[in-house]
Amino acid sequence: MRNDISYFVFDTETVADPYLVAHLKYPDEKLEPQEAVLRWQEELQQKTGNNFIPYTFQIPTAVSIAKITEEYELLDIISLGESEFTPAEITERFWRGWEKYGRPTFVSFYGRAFDIPLLELAAFRYGLSLPGWFSPLGKTYDQPRNRYNQHSHIDLHEILTNFGATRFTGGLDLAANLIGKPGKTDFSGALVQELHLKNRFQEIEDACRCNTLDTYFVFLRTRVLMGLLTLQEEQKLVEKTKLWLETESAEVPVYAAYIKNWGDWQNPWIPKE
Repeated sequence: MRNDISYFVFDTETVADPYLVAHLKYPDEKLEPQEAVLRWQEELQQKTGNNFIPYTFQIPTAVSIAKITEEYELLDIISLGESEFTPAEITERFWRGWEKYGRPTFVSFYGRAFDIPLLELAAFRYGLSLPGWFSPLGKTYDQPRNRYNQHSHIDLHEILTNFGATRFTGGLDLAANLIGKPGKTDFSGALVQELHLKNRFQEIEDACRCNTLDTYFVFLRTRVLMGLLTLQEEQKLVEKTKLWLETESAEVPVYAAYIKNWGDWQNPWIPKE
């Protein structure tokens, strides 16, 4: 374990708990658990145009974490998924890892509204104690869960929307594409439930890794935006990460697919020949 990790850039993939949905949403209809999930998805699709079940009924099926140094260099990406761990173990390893690495700053895209509340609720469900995160005796503005405490958690969506003052239509996919990165390609979160039902856990974990990479590159560009990195420094880190992905693709094949969809960002400050 290295002690020079300053940031955990992460993404979470989740699925609805079919037994919870059947028990609470359709208690008198004796639906099979998976049938209950499909029914609720259909109802949501008809009503809202989106079949995503609220996070309070969901559990983590994969978490991908990029370990980033104080100088914003990516050192490694780890995957916690149901191919190896139960949802309870995924949750426990996520929070215990944060403690073991000295409480690095979380970096997410929309994580304050989804990923972190879901993982907090999972800790509640599985009986985990998180005093370092909740810090119940600390001053409100110092507590890690304080919305404006960016020492504990940087939500890139909140940066790009001025903490919810505007909408960011397009999400992480748009932000990644603006800087020449792959974005969602042929995967969307709506597929996770279906893939999970078919035990295709590796595909879910691969998508989670790619989302984490997109989040990392968007994180770098926000550091340029804030004056914490120069554009030249950012571009060097991007190129170094691309070389790392090429090296690691033998062990993690999805990196090769990520690079295949890589788009070179057109730097407007370099004169065209």
